Amino acid sequence: MSNQTEWWAPVKSDESVSELFGGDRTAPAPGAPEPRRRSRASGRKREERLRKQRRRRTISVLVVALVLVAGACYVVLSLMGGSLFGGSAQSTEVTDYQGPGRPGAPTIVISPGDSGAAIATTLHAAGIVASEGAFREAFDNNPDADGIQPGSYQLLLEMKAEDAVRALLDPKSRVSMKVTIPEGFSAEDIYTRINKVTLIPIEDLRAAAEGDPAAIGLPAEAGGKVEGWLFPSTYQVEPNTSAAAVLATMVAKTVETLTAKGVPQDQWQEVLTKASLVEREAKMHEDRPIMARAIQNRLDRGMTLDIDASVAYGLGISGTQLTRENTQDPSNPYNTYKHMGLPPTPIASPGTVSIDAVLNPAPGNWVFWVAIDLETGETRFAETYDEHQENVALLRQWQAEHSG
Repeated sequence: MSNQTEWWAPVKSDESVSELFGGDRTAPAPGAPEPRRRSRASGRKREERLRKQRRRRTISVLVVALVLVAGACYVVLSLMGGSLFGGSAQSTEVTDYQGPGRPGAPTIVISPGDSGAAIATTLHAAGIVASEGAFREAFDNNPDADGIQPGSYQLLLEMKAEDAVRALLDPKSRVSMKVTIPEGFSAEDIYTRINKVTLIPIEDLRAAAEGDPAAIGLPAEAGGKVEGWLFPSTYQVEPNTSAAAVLATMVAKTVETLTAKGVPQDQWQEVLTKASLVEREAKMHEDRPIMARAIQNRLDRGMTLDIDASVAYGLGISGTQLTRENTQDPSNPYNTYKHMGLPPTPIASPGTVSIDAVLNPAPGNWVFWVAIDLETGETRFAETYDEHQENVALLRQWQAEHSG
């Protein structure tokens, strides 16, 4: 028995060593060449190893590239502070701007009844204040803030909140259009004036007045006719105000005026019609109470009013274009030479002075009047026809002296 302690089994004499290590069981004959099959197998193994190595290298390159791209993105986002996604360049949100602001803010609208919180939302959305909280705090800290008026305002971008509150209290910040309607303007004159200032189309104003009178607050006493009901005054018209809203404000002012003066509602139309005649006929304030008395005296005596301004209104012409033939045309419902009583509607928008003259006419018996100076408007009143003719003679004299 051998003393050898090796762990493999002894090889028999007829057993090939290569068999133990996965070799071919059939050994080639002595001196024979190595089989080609073994060479092809070895080649395939080498190719497989090379392919695996190439795949490993490709994966390694991709991993390195992805790491580089991720690193670059991190650097860019760190530098830009997330602004690519609408974030702030600061890591913390700005709660209030330092001011003083810069141009470019949109016009903002403060609606009636807006609270400080509602205004804060409007300003923050427009980029005027940094946060709603900053504005609410500034609003609460300003004792005058409750005095902010509804309207349109032009402020600055990125304002300090307390500056924004002060700006809203400053009338200079308001954006509005001032429309002044003189006494004696007709509705068409008023439409033209509104259009000139606000660019609201005249057609829209007509449609608002005629299409749905109740929508502009026109009382039933007006009979659906807006003439005389658009009170002459100065109005602040905000941007984007509708035609109906503008006219409604003017009608409301007329109703307010008549109500404040104690005029019974069933007399509103009559007072406005008389006042419109006074407005167009009298040139001087001191003449208006006398004119109002003369008109009332003629009505009381059953006389035609014979007012040229009314005839011209019905024809859609100015008084200077009026002819004697026009005064004889009964087809014109506003021809006060041919039709008794007041014209169907007012012929213009009377002012406060003319309304007061109708409500408080001067005492007297005048029934005639004539302007004896067409430049200054000086007017003479008379109680008798003969006296009136003397005044007419003064007019003819003036016309002769100014015929050139």
